[in-house]
Formats: sequence, C-alpha cells, structure tokens
Amino acid sequence: MPMLVLGVESSCDESAAAVVDGDGRVFSDVVRSQVALHAPYGGVVPELASRDHLRNLGPVIRTALELAGVRIDDVDAVAVTNRPGLVGALLVGVQVAKGLAWAAGKPLVGVDHLVGHILSVFLHRDGDVAAEPVFPFVCLLASGGHTALYRVDAPHADAISELGATRDDAVGEAFDKAAKLLGLGYPGGPMIDRLGESGDASRIKFSAPMASCRTLEMSFSGIKTQVAQLVAREGASRDPAWTSDVCAAFQSTVASVLAHKVVAAALREGLIDIVLGGGAVANRVLRARTMALAGQHGLRVFVPPVAHCGDNAAMIAYAGALSVARGQRDGWDLVATGRTVLQRTTRKGRGQR
Repeated sequence: MPMLVLGVESSCDESAAAVVDGDGRVFSDVVRSQVALHAPYGGVVPELASRDHLRNLGPVIRTALELAGVRIDDVDAVAVTNRPGLVGALLVGVQVAKGLAWAAGKPLVGVDHLVGHILSVFLHRDGDVAAEPVFPFVCLLASGGHTALYRVDAPHADAISELGATRDDAVGEAFDKAAKLLGLGYPGGPMIDRLGESGDASRIKFSAPMASCRTLEMSFSGIKTQVAQLVAREGASRDPAWTSDVCAAFQSTVASVLAHKVVAAALREGLIDIVLGGGAVANRVLRARTMALAGQHGLRVFVPPVAHCGDNAAMIAYAGALSVARGQRDGWDLVATGRTVLQRTTRKGRGQR
C-alpha cells in the first residue's frame, strides 16, 4: 500500500491540510482562505496571516484527518511547507507539524513550496486519473509571489533547475496591482479574468514586456505602469465596458508573453511536455493561449485542476511522500525560511539573457 502522508501548508494566506498517498491520490484536501481578512488592505498583511494560521491550523488539520477517515497514528509521515513564503506564517506551520510528528512518532519532512506547485499536476482523486507528463519536462510556475521557468528532470528539488524568472513583479502580483488601479478590489486575478471575458482586447494596446524569446527572463512591472498611465489619462470617462476591455487587453498581453516564454523554453531544452503550476495558471486565457501555441509545435501541456493551482496542502503531502520514499528525514532541526532551494542552472544553453 502506498505511503500515507499528512501535509500542512501555511506559507502565505491559506491554512491548509491534506492527506495524500505516495501515488498522488488525494483522500482529503482542506483549505481555509484568508482572502476576506486581507481584502480591506488590498494585499496580505504578514502579521494578520500568522495570527490567523495560529487560530485555524488545528481545526483544519482535524477536518482533513476526519474527511480522510484516518487518525494521525494512521499516517506514515508528516510533511510541511518550510520555504519560501512569509517567515512568520511558515513558522506557525512548521511548529504545528513538528508537534504532530513528535507526538505521533512519525517522520517529519520539510517541503519547498515551489516543488509542491511543480508536482501538483500529479495529484488525482478516485476515478480521476488523467494523463501525466513524462520527466524531464518544462514547468511555468506563475503565482502571486513567484514567476519562473524550470527544467524538471525528476520529482525532487535537486533535479529542478531554473531557466528564467521575472526580474520584478510576479505575474499574480501584477494582476493584483492592475486590479487595484482599476478599482476592482482584491484579489485581482479572478476579477480581471471574469471581466475580461466580456471585453475586447483589440480596443486597447499594451506593449508586451520583455516579449523576445531570445531570453527566458520576464518583467511585469512595466505593464502595470501602463495600466496606471491609462487610468490617469481616461479619468472620469471610464465606464464598465472600458474596464472590461482593459482587463481583456491586460490578460491577453500577459498570457501571450508567458505562453511564448514557456514554449520557447521547451523547444530550447528539446522537451515535449510542458506543465503549468501556481495560482495564476487558473487564468483561462493563459491556459488557452499556452495550449494553442504548444500545439503548433507538437508539444503537450498539462495543467492541474483549478483547485490544485492555488496554495494547497495536497501538493505538499505528495512532494513530502516522495521525499520520505527517497530517505529524507528532517527531524527537530527543521526551520522555516523564506529562501527557496531551487537554483538557476549554469549549464550552457539555458537561461541566456
């Protein structure tokens, strides 16, 4: 029987717990979002996030175990996000996981949050097993805090190399800032996606940032500035239809850049499989644009279900199960850190600027 792992996630503004086995089968996946808590501030407030994790991780973990029909004594290991993220929020999750593992006498492993996102495409539920990518593959990880391209040779951090990344804002951050400029509130990604569906992207022109595929580096602060300048020029003449057009043009431009970058990365590496991961890949235009462009080059695209794109503990549990199977044991010296272990590759031919 595959190893059963309890996963704990608290890297930002979701308190999450899940029970997953070593084959990626999800028995429970519970996420308690803090969106309503942070919405009045237009973004995540680290101190509030940490305090909310303190209040909610216990109930969330109990619910995950109950839904899976197991007790803590029944799991084979405990996995917890310990990097990267908000250090205070990470610390809460790590300490809770340490206590659980110590009390139950279970192995404890720390998981890089980004590795979890990269591997989330392998998660499945009963009767819901889909086609899976073949190693090695290229992954575009796009979220509120991270936007980067990776070559993934195997399902562990030592075999994952960064090919290129944003030089400034992460793409999800750019969506949130653009939404704030348009008066749409927080979080901005889902709102821009929804309003953009009824907009006409051709009515507004944005310059695509760092669009050249001669580099796999990216930048999203400039297009945010373009939105700010547009809003300042339009002033009181703005109407709902105009806002929808801006949303459509913004996400079309960003999606086009990301799609071309990840396809260029796959072609440069000589790989046929592309994986999309992270909360920003829930965007329908990004998914469609990447699949269409990849199809023109005979490449395959794999995307997790929307529920597994955002922060969740199922991906942490699965990555943890693979780590335990490889012999990893972190013990009580496990610490929370904001640094990722994923490194930029130095191999010739990758990550050129």
